[in-house]
Amino acid sequence: MLLEFTVENYRSFYGKKTLVLEADKALKECTETNLFDCNKHTLLRSLALYGANSSGKSNLVSAMHTMVSCVLLSVKLNDNDELEYDPFLLLKDNHHPTMFEIIFLKGAYCYRYGFRYNLERIVEEWLFRKTTPRSKEQMMFVRNEEGICVDENNFQEGVGYEEKTNDNRLFLSLCQQLGGEISRQVISWFQSDFNVISGLNNQQYRVYSKLFFHKKESLSADALNFFQKLRLGFNNILTHEEEPNVPQDLPLELRALFQRETQGKKSIELDSIHNVYSDKGKVVGTINFSFEDRESSGTNKLFDLSGPIFETLYSGAVLVIDELDAKMHPLISQYIIELFNNPETNPNNAQLVFTTHDTHLLSQKILRRDQIWFTEKDSKEQTDLYSLMDIVLPDGTKPRNDANYERNYIAGRYGAIPYILND
Repeated sequence: MLLEFTVENYRSFYGKKTLVLEADKALKECTETNLFDCNKHTLLRSLALYGANSSGKSNLVSAMHTMVSCVLLSVKLNDNDELEYDPFLLLKDNHHPTMFEIIFLKGAYCYRYGFRYNLERIVEEWLFRKTTPRSKEQMMFVRNEEGICVDENNFQEGVGYEEKTNDNRLFLSLCQQLGGEISRQVISWFQSDFNVISGLNNQQYRVYSKLFFHKKESLSADALNFFQKLRLGFNNILTHEEEPNVPQDLPLELRALFQRETQGKKSIELDSIHNVYSDKGKVVGTINFSFEDRESSGTNKLFDLSGPIFETLYSGAVLVIDELDAKMHPLISQYIIELFNNPETNPNNAQLVFTTHDTHLLSQKILRRDQIWFTEKDSKEQTDLYSLMDIVLPDGTKPRNDANYERNYIAGRYGAIPYILND
């Protein structure tokens, strides 16, 4: 379960900004649906992020993806390998480190883990945990310019390894590699419980969803039922294995290499099953279509997302999707959000974080005020990040629950919209 994510000096984010998924206790709307309790924390099931083009929405998702990448790939780094350092570039002589910090629930504990780094090394790193919101944090370890300080009582697995960590590697990954249980728990959360889909085209999720359907497990049946409810024109999805075809435009000198590399390997292909009708409208048979070639780009995107969506709902994990609404009808986006906001379809308390331009979703029937967030750039091109509950209107009040969020957003009362110059 995700509580907070903080980023500093990454792409358009220069100052420290924090995305919060803990519910605002002052709000009373949608408490039976859009919230859940875990370890005495009350959390949001979903969170929407709005903003103009180039305001920083995708950069926030990319920051999450980069943090995951840093954590999972640290163990593979050689001594001289460079890190994924992508700082704010519009400030002269900005050589400050990038910082990521995340607070999440795993098992009986609430963990706070983060690090600062530049192109060449980890500058700082820290891990704390506690059992309840009001309990005192216990330090596991802290790393800074002077070295690594391990609490021997709380983090025995790190004792003796303080001097054995390369400058460009995370101490957490070293402890996990050497069999540490606490570090294993933390890294397993990044590996299995925090899934980030960054970018409109992500081929790995198409492969994942193909495998998801090919296994014919109960989850794929739920996903198929999801497609059938949306009435997209087909009544079934079938998978089959095929030998890889040599691309027609592949140069002759590369054909032998392609055949050698793919020998013995099979690819999973998709068919959508459509009814065939008589001239009187009666179903008289079915026909198989190549899913990728004959279904729309929006339907193909929906298929790509289906595996991660239903796996996340099943496992109670966190799913972050950039541009959820791209290529999809607003009602389909709304239906996906309602899958997460509904305790009946989300009994394991999975969380969905998504960026969108779909103002149709700005309704108190769909999202609470603390579920609506915005990105906006200031005069120095630095991204600000704030929720609807952070806004103070010109009359000194905050947005009310009975306000028309969509109309007010389009009118510019909440910021985070494009400003188009007149001729």
